[in-house]
Amino acid sequence: MTASTSPGKQMLSEQVYARLRDAIMRGDYAPGAALKPQDLAREHGVSLAVVREALVRVVGDGLADRLHNRGFAVPAFSDRRWQEIFEARRTIEPVILRMSVERGDVDWEARVRAAHHRLARTPAFTPEDDKYYSEAWSEAHRIFHRTLLEGCGNPVLLETFDRLWTASELTRRWSAHRTPGRDGADEHRRLEEAALARDPDAAAAALVQHLTLTATGLTGSAHPRTGT
Repeated sequence: MTASTSPGKQMLSEQVYARLRDAIMRGDYAPGAALKPQDLAREHGVSLAVVREALVRVVGDGLADRLHNRGFAVPAFSDRRWQEIFEARRTIEPVILRMSVERGDVDWEARVRAAHHRLARTPAFTPEDDKYYSEAWSEAHRIFHRTLLEGCGNPVLLETFDRLWTASELTRRWSAHRTPGRDGADEHRRLEEAALARDPDAAAAALVQHLTLTATGLTGSAHPRTGT
């Protein structure tokens, strides 16, 4: 086994990747901020090779861009970028949801109900920090949407969902307060009801509307981290 594939190096890379991913999702780095391998290597006490492996994984998650000059940066805030992400989600996810509604078994129904119950009972914000969605709510939100689709039984489609979700979750956290009057809880309730009623048309339509409202709310004049 070579040094480049040693378990020790892989473990360090995994640790740096996890820390960097969490820091970006928390908003520790502003949109467009440079991710300098040399600085990150010093900060984490690891080699440049370890940092570059971690950065490549973060790029794969859609949480960083690899620039033409071989540098790395957090994605810049771009309405066009988010519209493209949500266009992809509106194209793919309703199709997967239709399959899930048609194929899902009783265990899937139980998981959907449980995931919705958890989401509905989890506060979106904490008293200590109302700038970004809470970690608990964000995870409950992800689990609910993914569980809705898991009845499709196709891991390749679910992997596509996972990547798009991660990319869209970044801007959702940056833009937590852009649609204060929106009733997301009711949208999630209608998604659950349509799925469990085994109505693929209604479920797909509810999901398209849900994603469209999210995309619309994430674009406009407001800019993250400006206090507006």
